[in-house]
Order: sequence, then structure tokens, then C-alpha cells
Amino acid sequence: MRILVIDDERAIRYSLKEILEMESYEVETAENGAEGLQKAEKEKYDAIFCDIKMPEMDGMETLGRLQADGVESPVIMISGHADIATAVDCIKKGAFDFIEKPLDLNRILITLKNATDKANLVSQTKILRKKVYGQQMVGESEGIVHVREMVEKVAPTDASVLITGPNGSGKELVARALHQQSQRSMMPYVEVNCAAIPSELIESELFGHEKGSFTSAIKQHKGKFEQADGGTLFLDEIGDMSPSAQAKVLRVLQERKLSRVGSDKDINVNVRVISATNKNLQEEIAAGRFREDLYHRLSVIVIKVPTLDDRKTDIPLLVSHFVDQICSESAMPRKEFSEDALELLKEKSWTGNVRELRNVVERLLILGGSPISAADVKSYVY
Repeated sequence: MRILVIDDERAIRYSLKEILEMESYEVETAENGAEGLQKAEKEKYDAIFCDIKMPEMDGMETLGRLQADGVESPVIMISGHADIATAVDCIKKGAFDFIEKPLDLNRILITLKNATDKANLVSQTKILRKKVYGQQMVGESEGIVHVREMVEKVAPTDASVLITGPNGSGKELVARALHQQSQRSMMPYVEVNCAAIPSELIESELFGHEKGSFTSAIKQHKGKFEQADGGTLFLDEIGDMSPSAQAKVLRVLQERKLSRVGSDKDINVNVRVISATNKNLQEEIAAGRFREDLYHRLSVIVIKVPTLDDRKTDIPLLVSHFVDQICSESAMPRKEFSEDALELLKEKSWTGNVRELRNVVERLLILGGSPISAADVKSYVY
């Protein structure tokens, strides 16, 4: 692990360097804030020790500059003029911890271990978030560019969004992008497929239940709204929700509170609701199957996702994206698609949309030659 020590006192710099190198750390030093800042911007360090009292650029200014420049290394502040107010100020401004001089060996090593453990955890979290949210809206067609522009405008707000489009078109990707680009991105993102939950269980799933509220309720259960508190709740296939559940969802949107099944107690929740449907909700309203007042609450912003047949110019980009994704996930050798093969795929009618295209690409990677030819497409797709 690489450590940077910023201190104007030569004795402190070299004593820290010696201690840490004995513990198998790789250590670099800087004799002032400007030099430390320059090094931290060029190199990646697992942690930075920074003195507070330094001439010209002091430690607090150095800390602020590190934060402003996006340096992600945890910063441990050190000072021989310690007081509680200074320590609190350091932590408020983004330091990981504060250590008093004279430096205690055990305190240094424990603080450093905690700092690097936290940094590793943050790094792993980012990798996991990238895996979860890393799927992209791939394409440069007019329709998909418009969707991306809508997401950029709407994501930073708390407006309810209704995403429409056929099955397999990528509505869930739009919902995830809205969450990821929002101010709630570090809070929970919870998905519910309303069509996959039996009507008699949908209220318990969404709003939770108390122990003993029905036969199989053997313990208290927090519903999806509570699980998503502070974050985003994605209600997929909202058009399949039961009328009684619709009424309760409307109440939550209006009053920002809910009650679990079997309870009269109100629970406050702060949730942004994004919903999606492949149905025409106006027709569902006319048929009496969907509440008009709920529709207006859900559809403050409507984003329509185009079908793949409406964006066939994106097929080569999507194919390349899926080849990268599938080969990476399955450790398969990469195969290219010939121009003739891509032209045949562009001529096909894609009733299953992007989801169908991904399945076809995976089939061709497994069964086709290298490169994948028009003959392969005719054999395994048409």
C-alpha cells in the first residue's frame, strides 16, 4: 500500500516514513501542502497523513484542495496543537481522522488500517454499483437520444416519472438511470414487479404487515416503500396493480405516509416513485381498471421508450455492446459480426425488442462461427 506523508517538520516526516516502511507500506513524503497536493493529484495513494500547522498552505487548506480536486484517498490529519474544535472541524471538512502529536505508534497503525479498510469498502461498493447500474442505454438514434436527454433533465428532481414502452424495450434501464443520476443515488433503489405478485399479497409486499395480521404473517415485515425510504421505488408493470393497492399507493404519494397491513399506525416515508407499464393506461382508466387520480400522480413526467423496430440504426451498436457484455460475463472468446450478418439483423422484426436481440446475440456467440456470418443468422435466427 502507498502512503503519502505531508509535514513541514523533517523529523516527523522521516519518523513516520520509517515506522510505516517497517510495516511494509510504501511511503512518499512532501515537505509542504503545495508539494503534497501536486503528488496526490498525479499518483494514487491508499492514505494521506497531513500536518495542520504548515507555512504558506496549511493542512486545512490542503485538505480542502484535495477534496475539491476529487482526490479519494482518506486523509488523516496530525497536529501538535490539538483541541476538540480543531478535530471536529477536520472531520467536518472531510478528513478520515485526527491524531495528536507526539504520534503514538499503535494509534497510527490502527487509524491507518481503519482508513484503508474503509477506502477498500468504498471501492468495492463502487464496483458493485457499476455492476448493478452499469447497463447503459446504448444507441445514437433520435429516439434513444431524446430519452437520455429527458433522463438528464428529470433525474435531479423528485418528480414522479411514468415510463412507457413495450416489453423488452429497456424501461428498467431508464428507471435505474433516473435513480443513479439523482440526489438519492446513494440511498436504496427497490424494484417491484406488480404483475409478478398475486393480488392478495401486493399490499403486504408494498406496505408491509404486522405479525399475526393474516395466517402466514409469522413476523413483522417491512414493505417495499419502507425499504426504499430516502431512495427510489420502481413499480414495474403498474397497470397490473389491484384497485385496493392503487388506492393505498395514491395515499402514500399524497400524504407521504403509510400503514402496514394489520396496523393503524402511520409511518412516514420519503420515497421517489418511478413506474413503468407496457399498457395504455388511458384505456385502462376508461375500462375502470386504473384510477385516473393515481395516473395523474404517477405521470408528472412521461418518458416513452422506443421499440427496437423504431431504432434499427442502433442494432450494430447494441450487438457490439452485448458481445462485450456476454463474453466478459461468460469468459467466452470474442467473435465479430460480419456486415452481412448485421444487415440481416437490421431487417428482422424485433417483437421482443432489445431483450430479444440480446438473447439472439448470445445464441449466435455460442452456435455461430468466427466471424458470425449471414449464414449463421439465417440458420439460428430466421
